[in-house]
Amino acid sequence: MNRLPMFRCVLMCQLLASLMLGWNCHAEDTDQLPLILAHRGGAHEYEENTMEGFQACYERGIRGFETDIRMTKDGVLVLLHDDSLDRTHDASGPVEEMLASELNSVRTKKGQSFLLLEDFLQYFQDKPGVYLELEMKTKNKALYPDARVSEYCQKLHALAKQYKPAGSDYLFTSFDERPLVTMRQLDADWPTAIIASQPLSDEFIERAKRLQATHIACRITGTSRDMVKKAQELGYKINGWPGHRVEDYYLAIGLGLDVACTDIPTVIQKTKESLPTETNP
Repeated sequence: MNRLPMFRCVLMCQLLASLMLGWNCHAEDTDQLPLILAHRGGAHEYEENTMEGFQACYERGIRGFETDIRMTKDGVLVLLHDDSLDRTHDASGPVEEMLASELNSVRTKKGQSFLLLEDFLQYFQDKPGVYLELEMKTKNKALYPDARVSEYCQKLHALAKQYKPAGSDYLFTSFDERPLVTMRQLDADWPTAIIASQPLSDEFIERAKRLQATHIACRITGTSRDMVKKAQELGYKINGWPGHRVEDYYLAIGLGLDVACTDIPTVIQKTKESLPTETNP
């Protein structure tokens, strides 16, 4: 063992821990491992929600992406996580109070262009086999009263339907129940996910049932393997977050998650590729 690089030793220890949690599969069948989901396009590796991040991750083999959708004053859908531009861009205030044309001169802290949803979707239009989570950032009711949520959902559904290539999975996700209800009314078959800052539980599953969601996004801390299996047996796909370290991906493996949301997707991709081809003795 002392001839192996230290990092390799850590990987093997994590694999053994996963097996003790009940994971029993061959690592060469990588489809059995959780899908790597680039949170905001890899927020700890690139500027978040930028074309640079999404493109770099795709070119490195990542096929799962999460982003955040907001709507300008004049009804244009854009990519931004926060309630204001202050943290990530050279402007301030809510994007909801700006016209889309005003964003032409707005740049990220490192000088990248502000990204519109349509440009983002056009990039993936000729890339089948991609999994996108489109998070609907409508929880602030001052910025998104009910009538505005309806307009938002209609526009988001139309754009996603227009640009989604065959063979890809696009999800509408949210902490806010209102857009999930609206999306289900607009489209009975489109997959949706309810997100909450809590571990998976019976109450969480019942909430997903009530909303007719197909996926559940829960915190990995405090989530048990038994609860994940229960939800999966009921037909749900489970996404665990947050993911800031390699150890978080190994926990996702041990829990048997379907999707592992991470801010370091290319690091996790390299870790996944380094797994031994046989995990059984």
